[in-house]
Amino acid sequence: MAILESTIFSSYERDHALFDELYDSNGKVKDIYQKLFALYGAHSIDDYMRLNEKAKSSFFNQGITFQVYDDKEMQEKIFPFDLFPRIIDAKEWELIEKGAIQRSRALNLFLHDIYHDKKILKQGIVPLELVSSSENYLHQMMGVDPPGGIYNHISGTDIIKHNDGKYYVLEDNIRCPSGVSYVICNRTALKRALFGVFNHYETHTVTNYAENLLDLLETVKPKGVDSPNTVVITPGMYNSAFYEHSYLAKTMGVELVEGRDLFVENDFVYMRTIKGPVKVDIIYRRIDDQFLDPLEFRADSSLGVPGLFSAYKKGNVTLANAPGTGVADDKAVYTYMPDIIKYYLDETPILNNVHTYHCSRPDELKYVLEHIHELVIKPVDEAGGYGISIGNRLSKDEIEKVKKQIQESPRKYVAQPIMSLSVHPTYIDETNSFEQRHVDLRTFTILGKDKDFVLKGGLTRVALKRGNLVVNSSQGGGSKDTWVLKP
Repeated sequence: MAILESTIFSSYERDHALFDELYDSNGKVKDIYQKLFALYGAHSIDDYMRLNEKAKSSFFNQGITFQVYDDKEMQEKIFPFDLFPRIIDAKEWELIEKGAIQRSRALNLFLHDIYHDKKILKQGIVPLELVSSSENYLHQMMGVDPPGGIYNHISGTDIIKHNDGKYYVLEDNIRCPSGVSYVICNRTALKRALFGVFNHYETHTVTNYAENLLDLLETVKPKGVDSPNTVVITPGMYNSAFYEHSYLAKTMGVELVEGRDLFVENDFVYMRTIKGPVKVDIIYRRIDDQFLDPLEFRADSSLGVPGLFSAYKKGNVTLANAPGTGVADDKAVYTYMPDIIKYYLDETPILNNVHTYHCSRPDELKYVLEHIHELVIKPVDEAGGYGISIGNRLSKDEIEKVKKQIQESPRKYVAQPIMSLSVHPTYIDETNSFEQRHVDLRTFTILGKDKDFVLKGGLTRVALKRGNLVVNSSQGGGSKDTWVLKP
């Protein structure tokens, strides 16, 4: 099928050096996209502009927004959404899902070990100094056994497809991985705008996330509790992901609370209600460790609950994710993921790591400083795409500035080769046409006691600026609906 057969794709230009998910190397539309290509091609650009505005209005009316922070102010924005979906076939998804579960299980075992026997550290497979120097390694968690033995109840795995056609993991997110609400809202918006396209494909649902999240959280309820009461705790409406906090609470059918709504008495947690105190057993937290409990962590925190950590240590409440999980999504620990998987599971990684240099190692620091122009430099403890430097986009002065930052604090930085993320046709408002844009995929894995679940879809994030490799919404990125086909 030639490009010009479709009106809305008639101006689409392909860079043959990039892996295009719609077209094969011969310039033909891949079989999996043939029907979709024809269905979208039946629309004119004017039609598509109207549908695009309809989708934007849908997001606006639902309040689907996020906050972007800069040096001067905070801005609230509608989450950018592209109507042309990404398709992943059943066989490919099976690989992704197995790989995501493998990593989540290995990280859970790693967390238990480093807060108990420290075998992997004593045997030198992961350096003790690397873990002990992490800002997210909490000495308060030493010897603490979380209910059900689960630390990283919810994990977000960021995956790319390179121009070799293979999947690679960029990083693991297990502190407070966000974005799942946008997965579900993307599907809803697409159905409202172009419902007919779903008649031609057998796709897995994404609307079953909340019920699975609640179900698996209840498998790790405190001992002695029959019918657990679950809440979602949020820092409040000014948090960048507040829409998601409220959405998940609503779809799980549980209360959304702030720290001031809870109190601790005799090492049990209660929620204030107009009918009096109600005991709380499971807290899905969207508050960072340091703000959870002013008696244990930051004394100036007004977001947390005094005494909460004491109740947690005594096993009277489940916190998801467990405090201290952030040490395992440190980008320096990521470099050891193949070793961690082999050590705890005796398995070969299903999904490849991107080769990563850690600047605390003298030989790797030397290489990074000499090759910054061909590397991506990342702070180990940042999220949302903040602090990333892409070497081939930097001026000479900027390269020298980055070098100085690395040399002043080598432990804080890792570097990776500049990977060529796959591209996907994306509608660009400014040009009223489809253009190639880089994409990645964030999967969402839930671990329960002897149960797990991966949302069959995930969040395809799109770098909306031409040539940009940073897909995060906080850096101007958007997203697409992700279709995982049934076998």
